[in-house]
Amino acid sequence: SCRCTSWRIWCADPAPGIASFPLPQRSAEGDNVTEIYIANQRKLESINDNEVGFYVGLKNLTVVDSGLRFVSRQAFVKNVNLQYINLSRNKLSSLSRKPFRHLGLSDLILVDNPFKCSCEIMWIKKFQETKFYTEAQDLYCTDDNNKRTPLLDMKVPNCDLPSANLSNYNVTVVEGKSVTLYCDTTGGPPPNVSWVLTNLVSNHESDTSKNPASLTIKNVSSMDSGLWISCVAENIVGEDQASAELTVYFAPNITFIESPTPDHHWCIPFTVKGNPKPTLQWFYEGAILNESEYICTKIHVINQSEYHGCLQLDNPTHLNNGAYTLLAKNEYGEDEKRVDAHFMSVPGDGDGPIVDPDVYEYETTPNDLGDTTNNSNQITSTDVSNKENEDSITVYVVVGIAALVCTGLVIMLIILKFGRHSKFGMKVHGEVKGVGLVDQIWLSLQDCDNEGPSSVISNDDDSASPLHHISNGSNTPSSSEGGPDAVIIGMTKIPVIENPQYFGITNSQLKPDTFVQHIKRHNIVLKRELGEGAFGKVFLAECYNLCPEQDKILVAVKTLKDASDNARKDFHREAELLTNLQHEHIVKFYGVCVEGDPLIMVFEYMKHGDLNKFLRAHGPDAVLMAEGNRPAELTQSQMLHIAQQIAAGMVYLASQHFVHRDLATRNCLVGENLLVKIGDFGMSRDVYSTDYYRV
Repeated sequence: SCRCTSWRIWCADPAPGIASFPLPQRSAEGDNVTEIYIANQRKLESINDNEVGFYVGLKNLTVVDSGLRFVSRQAFVKNVNLQYINLSRNKLSSLSRKPFRHLGLSDLILVDNPFKCSCEIMWIKKFQETKFYTEAQDLYCTDDNNKRTPLLDMKVPNCDLPSANLSNYNVTVVEGKSVTLYCDTTGGPPPNVSWVLTNLVSNHESDTSKNPASLTIKNVSSMDSGLWISCVAENIVGEDQASAELTVYFAPNITFIESPTPDHHWCIPFTVKGNPKPTLQWFYEGAILNESEYICTKIHVINQSEYHGCLQLDNPTHLNNGAYTLLAKNEYGEDEKRVDAHFMSVPGDGDGPIVDPDVYEYETTPNDLGDTTNNSNQITSTDVSNKENEDSITVYVVVGIAALVCTGLVIMLIILKFGRHSKFGMKVHGEVKGVGLVDQIWLSLQDCDNEGPSSVISNDDDSASPLHHISNGSNTPSSSEGGPDAVIIGMTKIPVIENPQYFGITNSQLKPDTFVQHIKRHNIVLKRELGEGAFGKVFLAECYNLCPEQDKILVAVKTLKDASDNARKDFHREAELLTNLQHEHIVKFYGVCVEGDPLIMVFEYMKHGDLNKFLRAHGPDAVLMAEGNRPAELTQSQMLHIAQQIAAGMVYLASQHFVHRDLATRNCLVGENLLVKIGDFGMSRDVYSTDYYRV
């Protein structure tokens, strides 16, 4: 009599017919059935408890032209998805609303059933009158006189919908107290009363035997604040419900507080419960914390009387480390909790920079921090007398140094005044008229050390720049260049590389090994282009025979595309400058290649390029520019480490009496393990002074 698919059951054959509701062979098979159609089954007289419950996914049920007389009150208790029920042309004389009251039906079709006019089917009339029912049905019932009456015209005395009314619709109580709520009901037949107390934690007692019914909640818990309490009045015609919100006043309770976590801002998260809403006050190291736009309390989520938020700190430093206490207070009491916060270590405390191991792993050398940190500032003492002794010693040392410097200056002035030092030193034999005694002695000593016709003697004025190119007896391209910066003495031209900020560095201050190294062009193999600057392109290359330890190494090669005399002069000037500047935070310069054009400078290869792009690629807005995975954002300690390295390089430049004049992130390079070095000393100086570039 029945056929079925995975989603539908069809029982329409009258023979042999079915006498009970069809059941699945296995319970799992009924889960996917959404439609059941039964017709012409005269033996099917009832739908009993749990028979339809096997089909939990059922949406449409049709039982027509059959012998159905009874539908159990628990028939559809498990079928919450039912939307359409058609029970037309059966033998139903009465039908309770109980099976259908929990369903969200869009259609309930009951035509051509022999209903008896009674209060039990009054709910069907009410159902037809609701706005949810869209199609009119011609429903009839037979009264006690066997008269057929339209259901919409049926009138039954003492048969109407119930109503429920509460004594208070906004119940307020203080935690720990008790409260009683009353529910007055009307209707015919007299309705049954019940209380809906979903999730109520507090102890309670109810009495529904009287009208009005009562509910007493004892020792009210704060966990019940915000709950809804409902009184339901129900009879065979229908039901009515009245609800009230329970508001519990209680003292604040800080249920959660945690150490600060880094997000877009640093946040000390907390959760506070309290009603009325508590006022929040933060204390730092026992003193009131005055909030500002940089440190403020933010409430992110409010759930009834529970407040989730955080103390937000914008870029805190080691000065913000310490104990933070949250005080929550309202008229019913207060609560406080304390948490210790550590945002970063004290910079330069000897422990090295703070490193996020998930982003970089690097080691620091003593120059990373030690060269730029005055360790004496970190010495503290609880002994006042020791502190005074240290201050006294410091004063003596400073006074002694000052006296020594003043004495040296006086001696220098005497020599310059009475020695009448000549402008240029000359090679002499015997006494020279017009030259002071000191000059004659100095010239005589120089004459002994410089034998041969090519010997040249220069005084301090000749070495006004610290950036000499030492040829060691051979002429290099840089030493043979003519120009306005050269000083000619006799037949020898000495190039003077001018630093416009400082003068007075002598040859004795230059390193003896700072020759400009010349590299053969065939030892340089270009790999790929790294970029293009104002003066030429930059390539990644392999350089052979550069270091005795390695056959070849990766280098960065800068080419000179402008072959003018001024450009060549700048090229040689930067080469001599970089040769003399040797420091772990100054970009390492290997040498030049001047065999043909273009002229080439060879530097160490810095993997991550210039610092400007590196900072942008690891900043908070890097996700907008990133392709693929977002680079890890630099921490504050890592940025301090970068600054310390640059500062160490600048301290070295100052010790060499050199002013960079264009220190910027674009002129710093980043290598492995967050190693930062200063570069672009000569050729970039003029270009970046106005930030205009040549295309």
